[in-house]
Amino acid sequence: MIEDDIKEVYFSKEQLAGIVKKLGEQISRDYEGKNLMLVSILKGSVIFMADLMREITVPCNIDFMCVSSYGSETKPKGAVKIIKDLDINLEGKDLLLVEDILDSGRTLSCVCKILKTRNPASIRICTLLDKPDRREAMDIKADYSGALVPDEFVVGYGLDYDEKYRNLPYIGVLKPEIYNRPKNEE
Repeated sequence: MIEDDIKEVYFSKEQLAGIVKKLGEQISRDYEGKNLMLVSILKGSVIFMADLMREITVPCNIDFMCVSSYGSETKPKGAVKIIKDLDINLEGKDLLLVEDILDSGRTLSCVCKILKTRNPASIRICTLLDKPDRREAMDIKADYSGALVPDEFVVGYGLDYDEKYRNLPYIGVLKPEIYNRPKNEE
């Protein structure tokens, strides 16, 4: 069972619901009367985005962007690759980029630079988890942050390791022996 690979539960299903509700309330207040467009950075943020948009009480549009910088690694690689771009014209929209975890910031820095060229009214960032100790792109900060986390490898609630563990209903710390084992042992 995949639960056997978890060292400890960091945020329970109930704690996550509380975090998401609080973020939804704050976003609803801040975007009252604005042209809110939620942009989910796939794949990791899809569960968070689905729950978050149900907590937002102002009108909003949604779209999805898929970018990759990890592959099956535990640390970001240098290049950011756009796998799926947005479908909606961004001009005049108030963009809220929804991310599962803000780590090095390199991916979001690249995405923000690309999206700014499309003339949105504003771009802000909402992340479920923020890992400021790992930040490399100093131009990136979360405008909305659910919780700060230490530099441990967390999975669940959309976050993965090698495309596994996304379906856990909580966020847990992955046992180091799972991501440190040689690939041929998996």
